[in-house]
Amino acid sequence: MNGVHDMGGMDGFGKVEPEPNEPMFHADWESRVLAMVRAMGAAGAFNIDTSRFYRETLPPDVYLSSSYYKKWFLGLEEMLIEKGYLTREEVAAGHAMQPAKALKHGKFDLANVERVMVRGKFARPAPAPAKFNIGDRVRAKNIHPATHTRLPRYVRGHVGVVELNHGCHVFPDSAAMELGENPQWLYTVVFEGSDLWGADGDPTSKVSIDAFEPYLDPA
Repeated sequence: MNGVHDMGGMDGFGKVEPEPNEPMFHADWESRVLAMVRAMGAAGAFNIDTSRFYRETLPPDVYLSSSYYKKWFLGLEEMLIEKGYLTREEVAAGHAMQPAKALKHGKFDLANVERVMVRGKFARPAPAPAKFNIGDRVRAKNIHPATHTRLPRYVRGHVGVVELNHGCHVFPDSAAMELGENPQWLYTVVFEGSDLWGADGDPTSKVSIDAFEPYLDPA
């Protein structure tokens, strides 16, 4: 979707300035949000792509004014409400008001923490041969889905060169909408900065993105 989260190439946000010696969490509640998101995902309430989609759907003013983990918290809250694990009345009251909806994978204890915190594996067997080879020129499709996609706006319609083939992986666009894994080939594609940004861009710059095969056409 063309939300405010997809801000690559947009002006007015200033430089990215990493915080020196940044702590893992700036407040205790942030660690609790991380734990809740990872635990509910591991319990089968949602997948990682669905979680990302709900954060992307936050209103622009809320998204831009929220810290990293506040986005996680607000996305989690809305997602659990829509999936029937919470109600808005329970959120307002601060406690459960009806029996809990069953989770697919039950509860976790301390012995499960390390397993829950390990990121899943997303590589899958290939359903068909790869359409592109390293060195091929490809054009990113000019698509504007209203749902989740990993194709940045700033490369759509532009030509790049396939640099790497990462094999087949779960397709986020399908998984986010819970339409199945739909495995697709994943490539690193390199774009010239001058092609992306025109005469005002740095002619020496290059931009690499990881692009799934459905995003690409032969150039």
